[in-house]
Amino acid sequence: MLTQDRIDRDAPTWRNTTVAEQAFRKAREIPDRVAFYLEHEPDVTYAAIADEAKRLAAGLRSLGLRAGDVISFQFPNWREGVALDVAAAALGLVVNPIVPIYRDAELRFILKDACSRLIFIPDRYRSIDYINMVSALRPELPDLEHIVLVRAGDAYEGALHYEALVDREPIDESELPAVDPNSVKCRLYTSGTTGFPKAVLHSHNTLVRISDNSIAHAEITGDDVMFMPSPITHITGYCSGLGLPFISDCRSALMERWDAEAAVDFINRVGGSLTVGATPFLVELLDVAEARGDGLPSLRQFSCGGASVPPQAVLRAYDALDNCVAVRVYGSTEAPIITLGWRNNPELAATTDGHVYGYEVRIVDDEGNEVPDGADGEIAARGPGMFLGYADPEQDREAHTDDGFFLTGDIGQRTPEGAILITDRKKDIIIRGGENLSAKEIEDCLHDHTGIREAAVVSMPHERLGEGVCAYIIPSGDGENFSLEEVARFTEASGLARQKIPEKIILVDDLPRTPSGKVKKDILRQRLCEPT
Repeated sequence: MLTQDRIDRDAPTWRNTTVAEQAFRKAREIPDRVAFYLEHEPDVTYAAIADEAKRLAAGLRSLGLRAGDVISFQFPNWREGVALDVAAAALGLVVNPIVPIYRDAELRFILKDACSRLIFIPDRYRSIDYINMVSALRPELPDLEHIVLVRAGDAYEGALHYEALVDREPIDESELPAVDPNSVKCRLYTSGTTGFPKAVLHSHNTLVRISDNSIAHAEITGDDVMFMPSPITHITGYCSGLGLPFISDCRSALMERWDAEAAVDFINRVGGSLTVGATPFLVELLDVAEARGDGLPSLRQFSCGGASVPPQAVLRAYDALDNCVAVRVYGSTEAPIITLGWRNNPELAATTDGHVYGYEVRIVDDEGNEVPDGADGEIAARGPGMFLGYADPEQDREAHTDDGFFLTGDIGQRTPEGAILITDRKKDIIIRGGENLSAKEIEDCLHDHTGIREAAVVSMPHERLGEGVCAYIIPSGDGENFSLEEVARFTEASGLARQKIPEKIILVDDLPRTPSGKVKKDILRQRLCEPT
């Protein structure tokens, strides 16, 4: 955990406040000002969202929830996520956002590991039947006392409805507990190299610090609107989509589901000026803007990260958009936005992953010694926006140096200009459209198939998402009838989320190995990049 030896808790870089305190303050001072724009619903004012949050807080308290309890939610970028986050902060509850596309395998692990007492879900959304999925898992989750359905039309036995939970008198602020800004506010799960997700713990203070870094760097004012298509269940959407309107004077525009055509319309309608997203969002937004001859005049900054960002895409934005600076940024769930983009230098904005902002960074070799500028090493970072630590003490110890630097698992170098350039990664993960996928988790699933003797899962180039999932497979039989369709059927039936299903398989007799027998995945990745 982040302790006094890692960072000074009394440092002026921490505001020592909560999002609930700021939300209720704004509701008193500027009640009628719009805080959130929504695609298909009326605008939401500070007064309206504070009232909804207070009603929800009263409902949550009536269920016996108290400070320190974990509540989960798994739904898209809906208004209810804002009220939920503020209500939880007011009561000192720990919020556990879960990516909506996660299915049985991921959900079982996360809810059990977090000891979640309540989960908010839709009954159904797109192709996923959430209520039946969670109900089937419930016997394995002794801590899960309540299921709350959001935007559900039908009644289900054993489940509450969000509308009923907020249909009560709002809780009085005088009845709220004193919440320590250093206490855990959010429990986010990120893919681990062992196949099991890691629980990342952030406090009220660390999350506010993340926003403060962005506010200062981008010079955010009350004229700005943060357009947010990234899921509020990811650290990007959670901080910049949900929290920013309370921590700054900026408003937020929540997009439920990414669609580039609709994004252009939404940005123009609300005057979206800032956004943060993965590479596909930038490329597809540019495609539509160019096709329409629409320079999106209100948009002034697009921060792009989470996956490989081609320099051409960043430079293209300068030509296609009227007033927008596109920049590459770097960070993780554990240490968000370690770097921020070069706003006054298009070349560095396009060819590097930004300059260090609000963190200390070292580039170290395998022995922990700093390497000179221009040499590759592991990126280690320390700063007030960094997570408190992993919930698992052993994972936490392994991830930090003795003096509190977080070992990111990413390989990079510092350039002469002081920029960071990512060149490779130590962690055995695949970054697909900005989301980290554990190769080990997919391999473990494949090894349950009787027709597979051994599998090695690696990233492969993907035109839209940056990286895709490729599985090298040694069949247990002759392999003549083994197909991609069979792999997809098996992994989906095993409960893996669809984005983890291999998009390509390569049947091999053996795999390249080190003398100790470890599979050399760098060679496998290299083969996928070679021209055929």
